[in-house]
Amino acid sequence: MTAEPGFLRLLQTPQMPKDDTTVVRLLQAASGRRSMVLHLIIVVVLLATAQGFDGAVHSASHGVVLGIYALCSLCLGLADWRRAHRAQSRGDQGGGTEWLAWTATLLNAGVALFVVVEHMMVGALATEETASAVSRLPAFLLLLQTGLSMRVWHTALFAGLVSLAWGGTILLAAIDPDHALLGPHVTLDEEVPGLLTFMAASLVVIDGVRRLRSAVTTALRMEHERTALARFVPDSVAVELARDGGLGAVRSRHACLFALDIRGFSAFTRSHAQEEVVRALLDVRALTHVAVTQHGGIVDKYVGDGILAQFVVGRPETQAEAALACARTIAARLADLNHARRRGDLPALRITVALHSGEVLVGVFDDGHRAEFTVLGPAMNQLARIEARAKADDLPLAASETFLQLLGPGSRNHIDLDAIALSECRDTGNLPLYAVGLRESRTV
Repeated sequence: MTAEPGFLRLLQTPQMPKDDTTVVRLLQAASGRRSMVLHLIIVVVLLATAQGFDGAVHSASHGVVLGIYALCSLCLGLADWRRAHRAQSRGDQGGGTEWLAWTATLLNAGVALFVVVEHMMVGALATEETASAVSRLPAFLLLLQTGLSMRVWHTALFAGLVSLAWGGTILLAAIDPDHALLGPHVTLDEEVPGLLTFMAASLVVIDGVRRLRSAVTTALRMEHERTALARFVPDSVAVELARDGGLGAVRSRHACLFALDIRGFSAFTRSHAQEEVVRALLDVRALTHVAVTQHGGIVDKYVGDGILAQFVVGRPETQAEAALACARTIAARLADLNHARRRGDLPALRITVALHSGEVLVGVFDDGHRAEFTVLGPAMNQLARIEARAKADDLPLAASETFLQLLGPGSRNHIDLDAIALSECRDTGNLPLYAVGLRESRTV
């Protein structure tokens, strides 16, 4: 049941990427068309903001800036779409084009600060309230658009550039009030709250992007690990183990260990036909597998007529309760199976179950030829000795004191314990063992 750790190596599986560039590429695969649509929407909004300013000179300046912005956005969107299309056709992640994202961020920051600063310097004659509102709108929209790209540093750069330009203009106006830097109907009483609002919104968006990236990355990693683990363990157990790192994390953790053996099976094989032997073995395996899985355990392996299982999910007390409930369920279903066998003139089957607990190494191991999910450690060696001792004493159920100490009063009140004499075995010589009697049957 054990193997030399030096001959084992951890099963290597592709890990979910953790660097920002790779995560962004995964989350924004084939995003070129969506990026172009977003930029076009922003251009329409910016054209609408131009109506908040009076005078042909200012509208013309807006037209020139917006024309350049629209052309550059179109080129960047096409380049991004072509990159995504080539990456999809090659089946890769399409790296090496991060410059497109940085260029788009700088472009967005440039047009946002242009609209804000120009309004402050030019102002409005008759529609000052509308102009003030619409001049700030592009900054907030472009902040959100940059944040939705899931790039934390890009969002921070955009917010920093706009805040510096906006704040710098306010500072210059405050230093030299007579310079008439501010346009008509534009006052510091309006601009300072606007800047503070933008900075607060920037902090909220940056923190939201960071949290969202972390949540998405964690969710993708857990799903990746759960899918990989589902090859070895039940799906419900795979979800729990994925939270601890999945296949990429062989670690020490507490487990309640379960071993089952068919008593007298060697003699049974000698006195019965092969078909009967196989049928009996498969019947015991089937009812054990169903019971272990039903109670949240993992069937580790089948060794001849023996079955090894572990309960590794939840608190140690929860594991112990589940393992004992599993043993009770198996006993009840074996009684039903034996009743059916007797009706068919077949001999009843008897089993020995051993329960133990302790710290073990849990994970998927690969020797280069075969990968399996298993546990390793001294507790597994002790479990084998407990099972052998219980089988030699013809006991249906035996458990170690370390296991029984995890049970709550409710479970201990429904079992009978009879101490087993200490053995001279090196692994279990100082480990108190008990024969366990199941006092009453429970729902199975």
